[in-house]
Amino acid sequence: MEWTDSGFILATRRHGETSLIVEAFTPAHGRHLGLVKGGRSARLRAVLQPGNRARLTWRARLSEHLGHFTVEAEGSRAADIMLDSMALAGLNTLTALVRLLPERDPHDQLYALFEQIAAALPDRPGWLGDLARFELRILAELGFGLDLESCAATGTSEDLVYVSPKSGRAVSAAAGAPYAGRLLALPAFLAREDALPESAAALLDAFALTGFFLDRDIYGPRAISAPQSRERLLRLLREAGGGAAP
Repeated sequence: MEWTDSGFILATRRHGETSLIVEAFTPAHGRHLGLVKGGRSARLRAVLQPGNRARLTWRARLSEHLGHFTVEAEGSRAADIMLDSMALAGLNTLTALVRLLPERDPHDQLYALFEQIAAALPDRPGWLGDLARFELRILAELGFGLDLESCAATGTSEDLVYVSPKSGRAVSAAAGAPYAGRLLALPAFLAREDALPESAAALLDAFALTGFFLDRDIYGPRAISAPQSRERLLRLLREAGGGAAP
């Protein structure tokens, strides 16, 4: 068995004296693991940093085996990202989200958004909004997608400003007004793929929305906690205050 694909390094762990088990995210083969012999060498350690892009060739005698990766660098962003605390927290949150997916299950649209965010880190605008969209897509890929297209009460697609925590459906301003204290805020930028967040407050609302459903539908049932990097990212975002969203 053999395949070659480009992908992003998600995580590594030690194996024996000199090798690493590498977890990568690829468009055609999804989240995939493989052993890299000599992966702890100085040359390969630089390539195998989370967030770096690499050309990966996987080989195994049988498809169910762990298999071996050979790795060639295609793009190194890790060093720049590590110098920016918010970008580093964002990258670690992003890779942790991908690790919720089943192994070897391709998610080409999700991969495309991952690639877009990784290319924007650390300083191109819009990546935080895309990270919130990525969390929405993770929910959808795992079978817990939200319906943000029309109001659950009236069917209108206008003035959608809330989400019902019970149904995961959007609610219009008029229909939701009597229950506003029990509904989640729906930031306007989430309704348009190319829209930038209006403010840090809008981003915090977006992450509060996705975080509620991730906790309820993914982390809770799996008896795991949200990654610490996500809370660190939110803390940094709160500290940024009410200025323009990054």
